[in-house]
Amino acid sequence: MNTTPLLPTRRQALQSIGCGFGYLAAGAMARREAEAAVANPLLPKTPHVVPRAKRVIFLFMQGGPSHVDMFDYKPLLAKDNGKLRRFDDARVLANTKEIKEHRVFKSRWRFRQYGDCGQHVSELFPHIAQHVDDLCFLKGMHTEGVAHGPSTLFMHTGSINLVWPSVGSWLLYGLGSENENLPGFVTIQPSMGNGGPRNYSNAFLPAVYQGTPVGRAGVSAEVAKIQNLSNELLSVGEQQEQFELLRALNAEQLSRRPGDQELEAVINSYELAWRMQKHAPDVLDLSNEPEHIRKMYGIGEKGTDDYGRECLMARRLAESGVRYIQVNYGDNTNNPRWDQHSNIQEHATHAFNTDKPVAGLLSDLKQRGLLEDTLIWWGGEFGRTPYAQNNGTGRDHNPDGFTVFLAGGGVKPGFSYGATDEYGHHAVERKVHMHDLHATLLHLLGLDHERLTYRYAGRGFRLTDIHGRVVRDIFA
Repeated sequence: MNTTPLLPTRRQALQSIGCGFGYLAAGAMARREAEAAVANPLLPKTPHVVPRAKRVIFLFMQGGPSHVDMFDYKPLLAKDNGKLRRFDDARVLANTKEIKEHRVFKSRWRFRQYGDCGQHVSELFPHIAQHVDDLCFLKGMHTEGVAHGPSTLFMHTGSINLVWPSVGSWLLYGLGSENENLPGFVTIQPSMGNGGPRNYSNAFLPAVYQGTPVGRAGVSAEVAKIQNLSNELLSVGEQQEQFELLRALNAEQLSRRPGDQELEAVINSYELAWRMQKHAPDVLDLSNEPEHIRKMYGIGEKGTDDYGRECLMARRLAESGVRYIQVNYGDNTNNPRWDQHSNIQEHATHAFNTDKPVAGLLSDLKQRGLLEDTLIWWGGEFGRTPYAQNNGTGRDHNPDGFTVFLAGGGVKPGFSYGATDEYGHHAVERKVHMHDLHATLLHLLGLDHERLTYRYAGRGFRLTDIHGRVVRDIFA
């Protein structure tokens, strides 16, 4: 019997070879997809726990707004106004090593109860007061640092004296981005003081996780934009050819230096910048918003125009998939806006400038259905003392007790958690440290603060270091 196998026909040979080519093509495509996943660390990632929110808008009140003049009503301040009392103040103790007597200083503004929840709000915030049934107040806050620089850094990074990643960078590292055409972390009108770029830095995390500044403090929000998004010298076609050449050169470089995180970050930034040229200008352009929406934010009105533009920009970024948006109310001076040591009456100016814009943002997010999965965080780096500084008409820094509020994103609406003492000086009930707030924010976004770690210099780091607890009592 002839056992020599029959030669395949021409049709059979082509079929077999065709399958082989198909296999090779499929393998190449799979390899490219795998390489893309490695090269693009901003792709969405699986959360640790079921998230209650998708994004954060942080309304940063730089300088230490006075909780006892805003949301933490203390009748004893009025009753004992002018009396000398001993206050064991951390800032005074740090400077003098002794407990001193200070003159109790009542609030200049009347308080009223608002909403079904009966939350007290002073006349500083008539617009925010209309939203108390959507807000969750944390009145037992306390933090580290007695000066603006350390406390501001601690609020943003969880560290006072080390260069650590900011909250937004940790979120982007843990969850990736929802929109490949925009940065995942944006800070609007950031200040150059009290930490400056460190407040939106990636630190030792890969560079791709750093925040993107839009504008800067001290410059009108009307001209705030991401720099160098357009090129008037080249046509779109010429820019496309230039970009494709750059992409080919970058790919060749990366093939020679696999695993180079800095190079990968640079390549990702080039590619993101190219995509942003087509998408970011429209997102940051507020001119196509209806007039009634612009009025809701106070745009076009004296005092409220600047922060109103920032808040409206934040809403547009949020609905476009930006993960973490910081909306700064500050400046580049040594005395931040809310920092009234000698004239607390100036709080009225800053409250007016921010009240309507913040209320407009809350209304706008709610009517668009975005408040349900957007977590709003309002607050400063610390509060202020219940006594008059140097027997004058201002208040000193107070990191031992202050108030922030949250809204949306899975927190209880119309709820108040924690308390300060009868003067509003120290947090005494259901205290929440800044580490606890960070842990809670991460959890609401779907991240376990103890599992969100990064190995650097032989040690595992996390936003909350070895501290922090999730404040589950505020979850809806």
